[in-house]
Amino acid sequence: MTVYFIGAGPGAPDLITVRGLRLVEHCPVCLFAGSLVPAEIVAAAPDDALVMDTAPMHLDQIITEMESAHAEGKDVARVHSGDPSIYGAVAEQMRRLDALGIDYEVVPGVPAFAGVAAKLKTELTLPEIAQTIIITRTGMKASSMPKGEQLEVLGQSGATLAIHLSIRNLDYVRDALTPYYGEDCPVVIAYRATWPDELYVRTSLAEMKQEVRKAKLTRTALIMVGPVLGDVQFRDSALYDAEYAHVLRNAGKKKNRAEA
Repeated sequence: MTVYFIGAGPGAPDLITVRGLRLVEHCPVCLFAGSLVPAEIVAAAPDDALVMDTAPMHLDQIITEMESAHAEGKDVARVHSGDPSIYGAVAEQMRRLDALGIDYEVVPGVPAFAGVAAKLKTELTLPEIAQTIIITRTGMKASSMPKGEQLEVLGQSGATLAIHLSIRNLDYVRDALTPYYGEDCPVVIAYRATWPDELYVRTSLAEMKQEVRKAKLTRTALIMVGPVLGDVQFRDSALYDAEYAHVLRNAGKKKNRAEA
């Protein structure tokens, strides 16, 4: 018996991995994360499977269901949104399973920021503009941020930021990042990325709160910040430069050696 922690992807049901979907189709128990997991994915579970929405359940109740499945020798598809490694609350579940001696595996999924970039047809790492992506959140009532991970610190990098769970903390986001990115820095507020009702608000640090209010967004939104999201000029990558030789394309090196 194995518990499979499966990343369902950002929203579109066909963005789950083939491996993840096959497991959902074959596991006799399916525990899924409420409205964050597409209904089509859960519907792929076997007709006689036990399918439970864990949104109203607490950790002890979820683990109890896994224990029951273990006692009956039934594999469990534990379906989370996005990728389980990012704000998935899977570590605490795995810690409990370790203590109980229950086997588990993790199946990665498409993270939300990747889904947003795909829909925007945007590369998040452009030569000499940004080569780093920081996935973070802001401190709220549920939990604070560890020392050194506040936006005032991370913003000094100038990296592309994917800020989760912070749509109600826009004043802080603006004030913390403006000194480093400038008030005109491009921002994209992505609401339910890749879902049928998805919405993308293109704005700036200075105007994002006003635009979010207009759109009446209060949850399930990702804040993307960085110059790569705007109309920027950048040079071509060296990867496909005809004059750049590397281990898989070394014609240039051979030519230079021959001339020598």
